[in-house]
Amino acid sequence: MPTWCVYILRCSDRTLYTGITADIEERLATHQGGTASKYTRARLPVRLVYQEPHPDRSSASKREAAIKKLSRSAKLALIRPR
Repeated sequence: MPTWCVYILRCSDRTLYTGITADIEERLATHQGGTASKYTRARLPVRLVYQEPHPDRSSASKREAAIKKLSRSAKLALIRPR
C-alpha cells in the first residue's frame, strides 16, 4: 500500500502550490514538465519546499484541504526550516 504525501511547491513567481501524491518524485517531474496542473505550468520552474507523509489518500486529502485554507504567512511558517 503506498504512502501518500502532501506537498508544497514554490513557483517561479514565488506563489505556493499545495497537492497530494503517492509518488512525489514522479509528481514533481510532471510539474516540471508542465503536465501536472494548469497553475504550475504557467509558473515554471517549481521547487519542492515541503512534504508531509500520510498513511492513506483520505488523510492526505484532508490535510491538503486544511493547508489550502491557511493564509500565506501560515504556509510560510509551516515550510520554514526548524
